[in-house]
Amino acid sequence: QVHLVESGGGLVQVGGSLRLSCAASGRTFSSGAMGWFRQAPGKEREFVATINWSSRTTYYADSVKGRFTISRDNAKNTVYLQMNSLKPEDTAVYYCAARQRVRASQAGESYDYWGQGTQVTVSS
Repeated sequence: QVHLVESGGGLVQVGGSLRLSCAASGRTFSSGAMGWFRQAPGKEREFVATINWSSRTTYYADSVKGRFTISRDNAKNTVYLQMNSLKPEDTAVYYCAARQRVRASQAGESYDYWGQGTQVTVSS
């Protein structure tokens, strides 16, 4: 079992930055891939970024490529999402997810555990 808790969300102006953190508990953290997803009001959940267990492989949604960076620290059981050059369309609840398989995945349905989410609001 893996328990995930996100933090770092908040209100930021256009062009600003935020760093989300996801603290995981459970002995399987370091061996599984992690991902970030988001859901805006009235929209479906969408993939943002994913990282494999060794940090060698990352994938990003086209909408965040070049602005967001996913990373992980297995010693701290934490995955991060550095978000720069934020836009109003980045406003959403951001969810951290963990899967038992080592390969990174963009498919939300392939993840086994989810956090409660953290709100990110970008004001113009």
